[in-house]
Amino acid sequence: MPLARGLGLVGCIYLLKRELRLPVLLVVSRFLLMAAPVNFQCFQTGYINRQSASAQGDSNFLQGLGCELVYTQEASGKCLSFYWQAAEQYGLSLTQVVGLPLEDAFCPTEAEAYQERLQRILSKRSPERCVQSFCYQDRSFAFELVISPILPADGEATTVLVMGRFLPESSILEWRESPTNLSVDPHQQLLTKISRQIRRTLDLDTIWQQTAQSLGEALQVSRCLVCYYKPDARVTKVQAEYCQKPLRSMAKQLLPLDSEPYLEQALTSQEPLLVEHILPGEWEQLSVLVVSTSYKDEPNGLICLQQCGDRRQWSAAEIKLVGELAEQVGTAIAHGTLYKELEIASERAEEASRHKSDFLANTSHELRTPLNGMIGFLKLVLDGMADDPQEQRDFIQEAYNSALHLLNIINDILDIAKIEAGKMELELAPVELDSLFRKVEDFTINQAQLKNLSLRIEMPDVYDGIVMFGNYQRLLQVMLNLVGNAIKFTDEGGVTVSAEVIRKKITFKGT
Repeated sequence: MPLARGLGLVGCIYLLKRELRLPVLLVVSRFLLMAAPVNFQCFQTGYINRQSASAQGDSNFLQGLGCELVYTQEASGKCLSFYWQAAEQYGLSLTQVVGLPLEDAFCPTEAEAYQERLQRILSKRSPERCVQSFCYQDRSFAFELVISPILPADGEATTVLVMGRFLPESSILEWRESPTNLSVDPHQQLLTKISRQIRRTLDLDTIWQQTAQSLGEALQVSRCLVCYYKPDARVTKVQAEYCQKPLRSMAKQLLPLDSEPYLEQALTSQEPLLVEHILPGEWEQLSVLVVSTSYKDEPNGLICLQQCGDRRQWSAAEIKLVGELAEQVGTAIAHGTLYKELEIASERAEEASRHKSDFLANTSHELRTPLNGMIGFLKLVLDGMADDPQEQRDFIQEAYNSALHLLNIINDILDIAKIEAGKMELELAPVELDSLFRKVEDFTINQAQLKNLSLRIEMPDVYDGIVMFGNYQRLLQVMLNLVGNAIKFTDEGGVTVSAEVIRKKITFKGT
């Protein structure tokens, strides 16, 4: 029977029992993934999907793999099965781990980095070797691990098999410095580092600058530009830049897509675009590697690496790094943009709330003006200050007019829809200036007399009456506020209200 079907995982277990060397397991895991993915499928079918098997039976099965630590885990973090050689010694039972997130009991240190590693292994369908510490009962245990994806017959991998051996503290440094360490390559470490940095913030400027600076320094390019792009725009703006001296800075430059066709091509293809031969231009670049950042297949930016002075042969690892980083940056930009929009919406809501408060505070004065007019005229009637019935009727009529004005103001306050919209629809009509000023004088004369102040209205010297086109109620409200404030803040003398005609041409436009 062929190795893939006959030995399968059994061959892997056999090596573990004989050698107990995780580098061997990693090599075998890689071989099985390339040549015999069915082996992991058999493992998954024969073990993980055994619904009737008990947790203890699963533990016995894992114990037979010959490692000090073995467990299977879903991408979500849920532990499906678990075996640790020293579990009984430290009082760790299967019920504390199996069926629960691993971090609930046997918690990986640097959990965020550990989870990122799991996601990377599942997406790449390739095993990795690492040193990982776990915390249990305030104690730390370091293990050398091999984490392998379990490949289903179809669909994406969602489960990993983790095997490990305990590492004494003295062996951890030796492991990290070992030249045979099959750890993640430097480009993958750089990707993880930059991704972690940009995920720690929602500030767009920080995301752009950290991406440009980190990538530019790591790859030692002449320039690294991070540009922001709006859908259907014909230009893109350089938001952040890494630039080696003495090259000119391109920060905040607008790059037309028509004059830089490779930028538009990168936005369209959403794949890394390599341009190794460019004629020297304004910015001296000779070779370019550019890729678009996107979120849900919608481009939102560009990462552009430029080499000046000499032409550069971009390696496959560099192209892959920039492509994978662009995915992370695109998501970060989308989240940062959404956060900024929420901030703006929140500021607008706060501003609207502040305007409401200011409006209510200001209307208190507007309410007092007609109310004082009503009180003044009615007091004249009650005190018998009217010389005849007609004058008494005039006082009552003015009090009634003040009451109507007060009602109009209250109606405006209660019209919440107008406040929410931030505007008030005004009905415009001819307004006689003389009538407006007489009404202002009638409403405010009593306030002036109570403070022993004179109130004088001066009209322009014209033959005919002056007619304005506006909203009578609003003009009256403004004038009452002005005159009322003038009386309020004048201690002696008087208040004069005058109007002036300014002659100028008026142009009417209409259909």
